[in-house]
Amino acid sequence: MSRIGNRVLTIPEGVTVSQENNILTVKGPKGELTLEIKSPIVVEIKENEVLTKRPDDVKHNKQLHGTMNSLINNMLIGVKDGYTKELETIGVGYRFNVSGNKVGITAGFSHPVEIAIPEGLTVKQDGNTEIAISGISKKKVADFAAKIRDVRPPEPYKGKGIRYKGEYVRRKVGKKAAK
Repeated sequence: MSRIGNRVLTIPEGVTVSQENNILTVKGPKGELTLEIKSPIVVEIKENEVLTKRPDDVKHNKQLHGTMNSLINNMLIGVKDGYTKELETIGVGYRFNVSGNKVGITAGFSHPVEIAIPEGLTVKQDGNTEIAISGISKKKVADFAAKIRDVRPPEPYKGKGIRYKGEYVRRKVGKKAAK
């Protein structure tokens, strides 16, 4: 039995949920998101609650049941509060530069790497070594943060690189000199 799929989602104040055919639309103070509901899953919208139901206990339907419920919950949170991911650089000369709709990254390469900021996301720079990515779609925010982190992931020997704020990087011991 899917416990996540059976979860009753309460619609926050100021958020409206509507469904037309198999397209679910969630509108809130921060914006609007849409989601295509996969065929065996049924979404019921009552006064201030959203329920997801599945027709049977086939493995695929169980998997979709929990996934759809989580995606709808993420949409409800996103249009109400939004999502934020913070990144930081560790290393001499490593820094971010946000200008216009591009993020410039200086991370030990011979040239700065520039990445375009996707539509619907905002990037705020906190000093040279920290940025905060925010938006209403959890997937877009996480994907863009991962794309920036992939430019120079933290390495385990010196700890240099781009990492999520608060991320723990397990350090390794380097080679020891032979006597």
